[in-house]
Amino acid sequence: MKEEYARIIEAVGEDLSRPGLVDTPKRAAKAMQFLCQGYQQSVEEIVNDALFPSDASEMVMVKDIELYSLCEHHMLPFIGKAHVAYIPNGTVVGLSKVARLVDMFARRLQIQEQLTVQIAETIEKVTGAAGVGVIIEAKHMCMMMRGVEKQNSVMKTSAMLGSFRNSQATRNEFLTLLNS
Repeated sequence: MKEEYARIIEAVGEDLSRPGLVDTPKRAAKAMQFLCQGYQQSVEEIVNDALFPSDASEMVMVKDIELYSLCEHHMLPFIGKAHVAYIPNGTVVGLSKVARLVDMFARRLQIQEQLTVQIAETIEKVTGAAGVGVIIEAKHMCMMMRGVEKQNSVMKTSAMLGSFRNSQATRNEFLTLLNS
């Protein structure tokens, strides 16, 4: 990967012997490996048996989970936050695992629409939840730095499964908690 970054830097017209760029290919490769570490992780590794029996049947919500991802179309960052809620059905997952699952999927080349669905489907599968709601809001550098160059645009996506899709009351509760 280091050699590929060297070729890219040279292809844009830079001189790799310039002091500021001498180690850039190595640093860029290391950064890309970090930004894409989600490919080396699995749901099982992340959850790590942090599933607990529970009689709770009311909404569990974790909001404002920071996320950083790379757009698969331009490999530019999108940065935002995820809001994840679920209705337990006999099992709850450790709180930090929700954020770790968001990170695992975000740390892959991604589109926001798919990221939202992946998180929702995984929470549903792991917990057996009666319903899951995920909303992601993010700013995309591919919209801000190039193309239309719209600095204040924010993309919002949602995935509603089970009772979040079938019950207007559950969906409204999620949206009310999100905005409070």
